[in-house]
Amino acid sequence: MKVFKFFKYDEGMIRTLKRVYGNKFLVFLESIREPGKRLYVRVNTLVRDIYEVLSSLRGRGVNVFKDEHVGEAIFFPIRGPFKVPIEDGIVIVDKRTAESVYLGSHVYAPGVLKAVGSVRKNSPVTVVSPLLEPVAWGYFRIDPGDVGKIRRGLVVEVAVSRFKAPKIREFPEFAEGALYEQSLPAMLVSKILDPQPGELIIDMCAAPGGKASHIYQLTEGKARILAFDHSKKRVSKMIREFKRMRINIEVRLADSRYLHIDYPSLRGKVDKVLIDPPCSSLGVRPKLYDSKKYKDIIDLRNYQIQFFKPAYELLRKGGILVYSTCTVTLEENEEVVEEAIERYGFELVEVKYGSLGSKGLGDKGDFFMRFHPHIHDVTGYFIAKLIKK
Repeated sequence: MKVFKFFKYDEGMIRTLKRVYGNKFLVFLESIREPGKRLYVRVNTLVRDIYEVLSSLRGRGVNVFKDEHVGEAIFFPIRGPFKVPIEDGIVIVDKRTAESVYLGSHVYAPGVLKAVGSVRKNSPVTVVSPLLEPVAWGYFRIDPGDVGKIRRGLVVEVAVSRFKAPKIREFPEFAEGALYEQSLPAMLVSKILDPQPGELIIDMCAAPGGKASHIYQLTEGKARILAFDHSKKRVSKMIREFKRMRINIEVRLADSRYLHIDYPSLRGKVDKVLIDPPCSSLGVRPKLYDSKKYKDIIDLRNYQIQFFKPAYELLRKGGILVYSTCTVTLEENEEVVEEAIERYGFELVEVKYGSLGSKGLGDKGDFFMRFHPHIHDVTGYFIAKLIKK
């Protein structure tokens, strides 16, 4: 089948997808190849009022709407698909760049792999993914001899892309810290955590900072928030992002699997913990192609479960833990949570947010919240809420 040209999964991966979707797993795979119909953005209401942002954007002719479920969420309709013209000149870009260009972003130097065929400065070119799938058409803006030599700057000015979405980072509201690109399910994670002023809250895998900054916003900066991440590069980027958004959060470089050892003064004192760990990201879209083995899922599951012990040790009695991922496998979601309950004695709290999402899978499915791209037209997501008794 055509979809298997883009998804190189072993038999174990197919089995795990069938556990969730049955024979409709192909529909799921097709759905993540394309973006949803909405590009969601969170308005940082500590910087600008949401209606002021909407008015400002609409005044410049931007087509934007307020979300009907989350008060601080707005969305921009994504248009397409459009036909991409094919030129003799071809620019091959890496996967990450291809997935951005697919939505209308320009091509910058770090994402370019190669230029082939009839490519001249200011000539029209077709931009393709590493699998040679056309994603955009535009004008080549550098000398061909500079490909691979320059490290920054515009290479292809995109005029036609497969899909079209606004360039959020070019809006003045973004520069002033009023906007943060974030999927609707990701926004719900912080809402479900329900942070309150005066609480001590830990985000264990915080980078790039979307959920931590949302928690800060929801508490109007009146909670103590500790944002941890183990990557020095990601921590530096997160600090810059918080500065842009005018947010004051304590950022720490640390491996959160050992916080109960490295930060003994926090044991039994934390009100709320968020675990949004590295996962297989199967729900992220658009995903032009992907390659995974079932062993990758098991390795990630074994990594994810390690965050629950420190969370349990740090939480006070009655403290709340929210666990979320942007993937769809049972192994990384329901089964991780159920194992954590058996090991540490957490109790489940039912997760609901209006009519959004679907119930989870398995015997305790009523307690979980899931989002499926082909059903809800958003990022694939999982959310669970637990309490330390």
